[in-house]
Amino acid sequence: MRNSEKTKTQEVFQKGKDKIHALAYEILLLANQGLLRTDFQQKISEKLLRFFGCDAVEIWLKDHNKYYPSETSRPTKGRRPIRFQVYPPRGVREVEKMGPLPPQPIVTVPYKAVSTLSLDVERNVLAYLHLKSRRAGFFPEGQMESYQDLAQILGIALAHRHGQVDLRERVKELTCLYEIARLTGRVDLSVEEILQRIADLLPSAWLYPQIASARIQIDERSHSTTGFREGRQLLSTPIWVRNENRGRIEVTYWEEKPELDEGPFLKEERDLLDAVAKEVSLLLERRQDATEKAKLEEQLRHADRLVTIGQLASGVAHELNEPLGAILGFAQLAKKCPGLPAQAEQDLDKVLHASLYAREVVKKLLIFARQMPPRKTLVDLNRVVEEGLFLFASRCAKEGIHLKRSLASDLPRVYADPAQLNQVLVNLVVNALQAMPQGGQLTISTSSRKQGVSLIVEDTGIGMEQEVQEKIFTPFFTTKGVGQGTGLGLPVVHGIVTSHGGSIHVESHLGRGTKFEIVLPLGEHGYRKEGSKLDTP
Repeated sequence: MRNSEKTKTQEVFQKGKDKIHALAYEILLLANQGLLRTDFQQKISEKLLRFFGCDAVEIWLKDHNKYYPSETSRPTKGRRPIRFQVYPPRGVREVEKMGPLPPQPIVTVPYKAVSTLSLDVERNVLAYLHLKSRRAGFFPEGQMESYQDLAQILGIALAHRHGQVDLRERVKELTCLYEIARLTGRVDLSVEEILQRIADLLPSAWLYPQIASARIQIDERSHSTTGFREGRQLLSTPIWVRNENRGRIEVTYWEEKPELDEGPFLKEERDLLDAVAKEVSLLLERRQDATEKAKLEEQLRHADRLVTIGQLASGVAHELNEPLGAILGFAQLAKKCPGLPAQAEQDLDKVLHASLYAREVVKKLLIFARQMPPRKTLVDLNRVVEEGLFLFASRCAKEGIHLKRSLASDLPRVYADPAQLNQVLVNLVVNALQAMPQGGQLTISTSSRKQGVSLIVEDTGIGMEQEVQEKIFTPFFTTKGVGQGTGLGLPVVHGIVTSHGGSIHVESHLGRGTKFEIVLPLGEHGYRKEGSKLDTP
């Protein structure tokens, strides 16, 4: 009985030998399809299982510095389908440190016969093949040696498949980078539109595009692939813009996939994601540079307009001073005339009031035009604030405005004109009070800087739109009604601060309030070039 079984087995293998060429052709065609590793393992295992007629085929496929074991087995009973099982990968070093012998099969029970083939190309092992049978003696001694040609063809097929997959993935990655480079170069698209298109483009470059999603997060904005789904397997990289971490790019699989170089991701996919992050970084830098350039150009144009207006205002102010002086003088003389009718006296009072108002406007114009040089001395900014706020305490209480002071102790003194600094504080406080018709909080604070001191006037009023903020230092610009403002308050503040070598910054949000911050330098920095005389106490 046993001899007849051996004879029958030998006949089966002899017939199989005649089919080697047909099998080799099928395997090469399969390799040419560039299937992913798991799919290729399953299909080639099923072909080998049918060819050899054994009960199970275990393949250890070498890929990305790991061995990926899998087993394809026939059912023990009934007509259940062929079972394909994937096992955790093992490092190449871990397997090969055991010596030149192939790794032991993972599953040995209930198999009674095992035959092993080494699949290699030019002495480079690509896989190990374990053929397993539940019948003892299923693989006669010396029989498998006749299949070395098949083993070589299998090795060539594995190498070919690997090359096909690598080529396809590199083409996908290069295509992705090319499309992203085209997108980032388009000036007709906004940054948000470009980032959204990049997010939609990224999944197509990954090994499993059908289950991949991408997301780009910049600051507080997020751009995700349409139908984005979270997954536990995630590949991400930060986006750095001028040494500042602005966000990150993420690619995720929403289905579990076997381990490769970095989780289920390829090393080349990591390189691709880093390259995309650099492209996004360069895009943000270019757009930021363009915005800053446009802003600087507008500031230059604005400064040029202010200079022109200042020159015009200075000339007009000087021309008006003389007739205003005459009007005031003659009006005061006329009031001293005996027997002046009451109506005439009231009219003269109106003339005097209007003339004084006009003279105040002229004074502000001269300050704005820097025709009234500041008389500077060492000034305690906290003292200027305390004296200036004394006049507003009762008004704030009456209008339901909480006045909060936060003055730094040991604040260094600055060289400045105390009267002009008081004018700055008064103008800013008046603006803040007018911005809070329903009450609120007015905060005045001082602090010490590395090379100066700062004064902050902050309110919780109605705030300003960006368009208004861009015009607030333009003379005669006002949002108030006719007769309620000259439009010179903030231009005067700007003129005084710049004449002291300082700077002024504005931050405002509609419905939340406005903050003015003035920074004045310490010592004599920036004063002598204005030509003003410094006084010391």
